[in-house]
Amino acid sequence: MDLEYVTKLIDLLAKSKIDELEIEEDGKKIRIAKNLQPFAAVQPTVFNVAPAASPAGAVLPQASAAVVAPAAPASGPKLHEVRSPIVGTFYHASAPDAAAFVQVGSVVQKGTILCIIEAMKLMNEIESDLAGKIVQIMIENGQPVEYDQVLFLVEPA
Repeated sequence: MDLEYVTKLIDLLAKSKIDELEIEEDGKKIRIAKNLQPFAAVQPTVFNVAPAASPAGAVLPQASAAVVAPAAPASGPKLHEVRSPIVGTFYHASAPDAAAFVQVGSVVQKGTILCIIEAMKLMNEIESDLAGKIVQIMIENGQPVEYDQVLFLVEPA
C-alpha cells in the first residue's frame, strides 16, 4: 500500500459516518479509526451500589449462579467498580479448562489479574487497581463487554 492510497482512506473515513476501517491487501493490513478513547484515560469510580431497577421493557441477561453473586444491599459498604478499559469479550480464566482468576469472595491485591478481555485477537489481562475482596462479578464468561462497563465490584481492604 502506498502513502497516497492510505491518505485517501483517511480522507474517506474522516468524511464518513463510520468510526473504523480495516483493509487487508497483498498480505498487508491497515486499520484506521477515529473517535476512540485512549486506554490510559480510564479512571475507576467509587459508587454506593444499590440494586437498580431495569428500564421498562429491558431484557436483562440471565446470570449464572456459579459466577455472579446476588446484588449487594443498599446500606452496605462503599464498593469499588472495576470497569472495562476496552470493548471485547470477557473471559474469567486463561483457558476454557483453567480455573477462574477470581471468584466471589476472593481476596485480591493491587495488580492481581481479575480476568481477560479479548479484543481483535489480543488477550488483555485486566488487573485489580486496589486491594480488597471480590463482592460481585457483573458479567458472565464469554460475554461481550463495552468500554467502561462494570466488570467487578470490590470491597476495599
